[in-house]
Amino acid sequence: MVKISKFDAVDYLDSEEMMAEYLAAAVEDDNPDVFLAALADVAKARGMAQLAKDTGLGRESLYKTLAPGAKPRFETIMKITKALGVPLSPKAVIAHT
Repeated sequence: MVKISKFDAVDYLDSEEMMAEYLAAAVEDDNPDVFLAALADVAKARGMAQLAKDTGLGRESLYKTLAPGAKPRFETIMKITKALGVPLSPKAVIAHT
């Protein structure tokens, strides 16, 4: 019998570069839940308790904010990304015609 373990992205978020790339890929998806899930994974990889302390938000509040289907305030997302050290930065995309 083959034993298969559940995939957890957190197991692979072992460097700052990997976390930043993971979030960059997630933010490009049209579904906002993809970005929230990726942000939650990065938060778990860093430590939810420390993130709660750094943002001034409670752990329960963080879990609710980063849950699929949540509609967090932009201000809250900015606070979380800044505390994680991966602030959102716009990037111009040039369309070629």
